[in-house]
Amino acid sequence: MSPIPQNLQAVTASIAAAATEAGRAPDTVQLLAVSKTFGPQAVHEAVAAGQRAFGENYLQEGVDKIRALKDLGAPALEWHFIGPIQSNKTRPIAEHFDWVHTVEREKIAQRLSEQRPAGLAPLQICLQVNISGEASKSGVAPHELAALAHKVAALPNLTLRGLMAIPEPAEQFEQQRAAFAQLRALYDQLRAEGLALDTLSMGMSSDLRAAVVEGATMVRIGSAIFGSRTYPKA
Repeated sequence: MSPIPQNLQAVTASIAAAATEAGRAPDTVQLLAVSKTFGPQAVHEAVAAGQRAFGENYLQEGVDKIRALKDLGAPALEWHFIGPIQSNKTRPIAEHFDWVHTVEREKIAQRLSEQRPAGLAPLQICLQVNISGEASKSGVAPHELAALAHKVAALPNLTLRGLMAIPEPAEQFEQQRAAFAQLRALYDQLRAEGLALDTLSMGMSSDLRAAVVEGATMVRIGSAIFGSRTYPKA
């Protein structure tokens, strides 16, 4: 018997506990199941257990999975692209996904806007912020965020929903909270400037509690649902 339904229940319980600790209703936090490296059957098992929103990091794998799930007769699902975006890969992202969490440049946003098919709803956008200032991490610098946000919000075929970050790993709960608090402050600043944001995509398996306490509205959880990943050798 697959452990995925039980894992989903455990993750949902962890989210509810963290939300209660923060004085929030559990249903104010959406679970995004990160299904990268796991095949369509694993996703189908999660769907059967009630999960509807899935995150993919690798474009071709994600597109293949979206198509395969349709063939398996899955209900309408919500697909989020959460990986790095190359300029020459924007079209299939715009054509197949509902959300994109990793926009960090105006050029990428413009291409997504131009390439979004006319028959689809606007692409839901989160701007990725390099909150910890790591050279190895993607994301717009905090001091450049406001200018980018206002430009993206003005583009057609996109809806700017909020911010995303992957902070530098920290073992201590208060250190985890501090990074997420920085993102929340930037989010509040943009809302004060008139942008209608409603999404803070932050928190993964190792720092879920800190993220929810600091206001996450969407947490990206993979291994705690699907198990340990095996990456293909280069």
